[in-house]
Amino acid sequence: MAKVCELSGRGSMSGNKRSHANNKSRRKWEVNLQRKKIWVASEGRFVRMRISMRSLRTIGKIGYEAAVAKSAKKRGV
Repeated sequence: MAKVCELSGRGSMSGNKRSHANNKSRRKWEVNLQRKKIWVASEGRFVRMRISMRSLRTIGKIGYEAAVAKSAKKRGV
């Protein structure tokens, strides 16, 4: 299973780990994914998703439907 947020599409990033001696070695930053059940009022049911905590905060602030619309607009869907 890919480490990608189902709502925002946010995935892992890669870059360099830098030591005090300025040595460079490749590393990866993983997205903070959690399995959550989210209440969707329009459908009257829970939806189980694997989303990032950043997306969960957005859902908490503006609601599920608005967050889905915002991420679809951002993705160009």
